[in-house]
Amino acid sequence: MMRLGTAVPSLIRPPGVCVPASRIDDGSVAAVELKGIVKRFPGVIANDDVNLTVAPGTVHALVGENGAGKSTLMKILYGMQHPDEGTITIGGERVEFKSPTDAIRHGIGMVHQHFMLADNLTVLENVILGYEPTRFGVIDFDGARRRIEELTELYGLPVEPDVRVERLGVGDRQRVEILKVLFRGATTLILDEPTAVLVPQEVDELFDNLSDLKSQGITILFISHKLDEVLTVADDITVMRAGTTVAARKPADVTSHQLAELMVGSELPTPETRESTVTDQVCLELSGITVCREDGRPDVDDVSIEIHQGEIVGIAGVEGNGQTQLIAAIMGTTTTRSGSISLDGDDITHWPTRRRREAGLGYVPEDRHRHGLLLDAPLWENQILGHQTQEPNARGPWIDRRAARARTEELVEQFDVRTPTIDVMAGALSGGNQQKLIIGRELMAGPVAMIAAHPTRGVDVGAQAAIWDQLRDARHDGLATLLISADLEELIGLSDTLLVIYKGRIVARLDPAATSPEELGSHMTGAAAAGGAG
Repeated sequence: MMRLGTAVPSLIRPPGVCVPASRIDDGSVAAVELKGIVKRFPGVIANDDVNLTVAPGTVHALVGENGAGKSTLMKILYGMQHPDEGTITIGGERVEFKSPTDAIRHGIGMVHQHFMLADNLTVLENVILGYEPTRFGVIDFDGARRRIEELTELYGLPVEPDVRVERLGVGDRQRVEILKVLFRGATTLILDEPTAVLVPQEVDELFDNLSDLKSQGITILFISHKLDEVLTVADDITVMRAGTTVAARKPADVTSHQLAELMVGSELPTPETRESTVTDQVCLELSGITVCREDGRPDVDDVSIEIHQGEIVGIAGVEGNGQTQLIAAIMGTTTTRSGSISLDGDDITHWPTRRRREAGLGYVPEDRHRHGLLLDAPLWENQILGHQTQEPNARGPWIDRRAARARTEELVEQFDVRTPTIDVMAGALSGGNQQKLIIGRELMAGPVAMIAAHPTRGVDVGAQAAIWDQLRDARHDGLATLLISADLEELIGLSDTLLVIYKGRIVARLDPAATSPEELGSHMTGAAAAGGAG
């Protein structure tokens, strides 16, 4: 018999959970009310006089830049952090949460952005883990299965209780996380960036699930930086900026552009770049690059690209059409079947990655957590990554700790990386600040050419605008940049030349000034005739 933590006696509602007053007297009392919330950390005020009122049975969106204080506020509501000032009221009852257990007892459940599931356990085992119902002193699996089936039917969350989680897709895993908190009696759900890892079809399915939950009286706090989605799903929107609440809006009364400007506190910049800085000097050149799979089929098929000094060449394409393999070929982390690569006139085709980096090849990876950062290392150590053999980070064969720290302080100041100190772990930064750290690290090294793969993926509008500015400034200073992005506005706005990759081949060369997103999308999906390859 599997043993899973401490048993609890009830399947329907755990003892001590209060039914919020707003669920009884519909609409007369707020499901959640936060007043004057203040939370201080050493060197920073994360929340400063935050006010939030959430009506029962609604989807209430909370939006703001990375670092605006949204996550801290939700951790306070979920009992993971304790406010220094302010009050929390749940269904008309003032409460003080010392832990998430207290929050759960008052009907608050949280689904984190990064799922907390055990792959080797079944759906049922994950749902009851740490909260196992018992009968006659043993875990009541049959009763738990019945309760899960009731919940899936009631809230439109179809999952098979006996399937191992490792066999589930991302959308199904998210439904399991929602079932976990509903099983514990939650009547208010906090969803932290719930669409960050979902494909469009899964996003639509999630929104259907939220509609079903809302129809059953569940209240949902929806944290996101995807403003078009917020306007689609929310009943009410609260905007946070610099640690405090600055506006409350109805979706019908605001546009995504207006929301973005409320988030950043000023007119929203665009990626528009039209003044040419392109010279005749070729900095990075690919000639006939082919990369094949083990079975001989090409992922990259005879690709040739020239990037000049002061030029941004954008590559558009549906993900999975060879972009990742092309980047790996340029960086030297995969073997090319044929073709050549030159950097500033030197043939680097057979150079190892380290030598390419030392020769001036910058790299912003598409997955910052896997390939760009050591999340459990401080910022000053992350600033060294990829440049650990070069001054000022190194003196001979040794790391120059003092110089590396000074360099990091300069980076934090120049690129507006918001952190109390350079000794903070990289994993503690918001996504936007992590990305600014990586881009700053690469640009401060003075590269000849740089690969920027999805440089603004998963960051808010403020960080996005800052990164656009940094790429424009680097272009003006003569940097040659290969920009790979799924953001068509970004590609059209920043690029001097646009290439489209489809099934591993460059199928179109376009002028960004004369290209629409619709035309670009047509080439990306293969609907347009191939042509203009360069």
